[in-house]
Amino acid sequence: MLSLFAALFSSVQAQSIYQELAEKGIEMAEENRLEEAEQYFQEALKVEPYNVKNALLFSNLGTVQRRMARYEDAIESYTLALNLLPYSVPVLLDRASLYVQAGETDKAFIDYCQVLDVDRENLEAYQMRAYIYLIRKDYKAARIDFNKVLQLDPSNYHARFGMATVYQDIKEYAQSLELLNALLMEYPEDAVLYVSRAGVEREMQQYEVALADLDRALELSPALVDAYLLRGDVLLSQDKKKGAREDFEKAIELGIPRADLQEQLRKCK
Repeated sequence: MLSLFAALFSSVQAQSIYQELAEKGIEMAEENRLEEAEQYFQEALKVEPYNVKNALLFSNLGTVQRRMARYEDAIESYTLALNLLPYSVPVLLDRASLYVQAGETDKAFIDYCQVLDVDRENLEAYQMRAYIYLIRKDYKAARIDFNKVLQLDPSNYHARFGMATVYQDIKEYAQSLELLNALLMEYPEDAVLYVSRAGVEREMQQYEVALADLDRALELSPALVDAYLLRGDVLLSQDKKKGAREDFEKAIELGIPRADLQEQLRKCK
């Protein structure tokens, strides 16, 4: 009887310590003391390795590690959380976004599909799965998912932008321009939209209009590297080699590896 009482007391005491450590970890995370938060969460897991609440603890740990830019550790923590709670939509979305960031889009795709098995109206999952379909050049599937987002949220920026990209990729330029023009009416200070419209205009060989859009994009965002790259290509198409070279050199200055632009620089000679 005494041994049973001692075991019960020990269990209650361990749970109390577990709760205190977990709460302390949350407190440290809220104060942005991330290393301390991680330590408290890990200590709590050691105290109660089989506690049913550990899915939440692993998820919190993953979020702290993510904020410290330790993405592989964060993925591992989210995976441990999902081992305990495999249909947790928030954790699946967290892990999927990290997979996308790491370039592991096939793994992200699986997570987004699992989210949609649980929540058939999850905008983030439809939206991100559509972008993965774009990467795979599966334009039919991408359109289906973007359209699903627009059914749920007709004004959704990302889905409308995504549809414009789909139309550009399948060379339906008029539809792409229509969507981009509508977006620019709503977001006239969005430099990325000007670059995207310039890309369509370049495909249509409307070079002067494309250059005007790229100039506007760079007025709004002078460090937008995609604008320099595209403007360099457009200028090169017009045989304006000096200007093209200046834009490619600016892109290199902003972080594009020189080796990636060797062919373009060669054409500028």
